[in-house]
Amino acid sequence: MTTAFAARVAVLAPLALLLACGTESPSAVEPKLRAMSFAHSEWSEPVHLDAPINSPFRELGAALSPDELSIYFGSNRPDPTAQGAFDIWVSRRGCRECPWEDPVNLGPNINSPGGDGSPMLSHDGHLLFFSGSRAGGQGGEDIWVSRRTDPNDDLSWGPPVNLGPEVNTTANEGAPAYVPALAGGDANLYFDRQGASLATSDIYEVRVTRDGEALGPATPVAELNSSVEDLGARVRADGREVFFWSARPGGVGLSDIWVATRRSPHDPWSTPENVGPMINTPAADLTPSLSWDGRTLLLSAAAAARPSLGLQDIWMSTRTPSGH
Repeated sequence: MTTAFAARVAVLAPLALLLACGTESPSAVEPKLRAMSFAHSEWSEPVHLDAPINSPFRELGAALSPDELSIYFGSNRPDPTAQGAFDIWVSRRGCRECPWEDPVNLGPNINSPGGDGSPMLSHDGHLLFFSGSRAGGQGGEDIWVSRRTDPNDDLSWGPPVNLGPEVNTTANEGAPAYVPALAGGDANLYFDRQGASLATSDIYEVRVTRDGEALGPATPVAELNSSVEDLGARVRADGREVFFWSARPGGVGLSDIWVATRRSPHDPWSTPENVGPMINTPAADLTPSLSWDGRTLLLSAAAAARPSLGLQDIWMSTRTPSGH
């Protein structure tokens, strides 16, 4: 989380407080990119990810690896290995039912003094997209991509590359979300771009190569955007469902998680709907993230509405496919 994102979250947090007065091979972990149906399947009551994932500090923007044996997230926890005010961390587990191990800082190759967050992996595990305000960018907070050859080595990420002027501007760009190539099209990257004030942000989309390079100028996703802030879009692997967070009217709290769907990856998105009170609270609910199979939703929630270790903690909800 860089300065811009920290400012947005900091604005929400005080208001929320007031309201409260076995390693697998790469081919084995790639998701099957088929249409998935979750009609009439409700999200479960969110479960708190206890220590060592959450801490007395902020944890935001969690993302699972394709095999769900690694979890990447941003945190401002103090630690001798920390590189900036907000860093990206990773934790491993031996199986999907196994406990999470102590998180490890991704180190100076990924984290910088300027702050870094919103990690997101590609479907094959070879790319890590994230946002940060390090030197060499276009200005403000930018989108970066790092590459690795071994998708099972969470500490082998190469030097980050800026996605360039097709994606990044002098404004703040954040929350990159990679969507693999579907139905003969290109891969896509969703991200958000700050508007004229901290209270306005829009969701954008850009075509990218399999290696993460932009193929043209990014364009706003009109169906998902409103007159206020719309942030952190996360698209299901089959391209038919998107979750994001927004302070738009009609929500449950200060900021809520919303969802939109479409019949195919080439259709426009439906009108966004609030995910509802099972997930959203009267406080700030932020940074949704889907597992690659679409069954698990990660989010960050304010301590004002849910019992937490820190000001924002990571929570997990699940659902069951309804058939095809």
